[in-house]
Amino acid sequence: MREFDVSTAQWRKSSYSDDNGGNCVEVSDTHPGVVPVRDSKTPHGPALVFTAPDWTTFIEAVKGEHFPAS
Repeated sequence: MREFDVSTAQWRKSSYSDDNGGNCVEVSDTHPGVVPVRDSKTPHGPALVFTAPDWTTFIEAVKGEHFPAS
């Protein structure tokens, strides 16, 4: 498994996030070929790193409502 240094990443919050401290994710587009993702409530915590194609597949599945509501 390869490690990525995300300390210099430029993060952006999900467009579905609000400013009320809810469940928010942040992603970074600054690493070619991968997409780091982190919890906006713990910005100094760990980040998950997905390949760009895997992240695209996940986003398309979310937009297509392929996940049951909890």
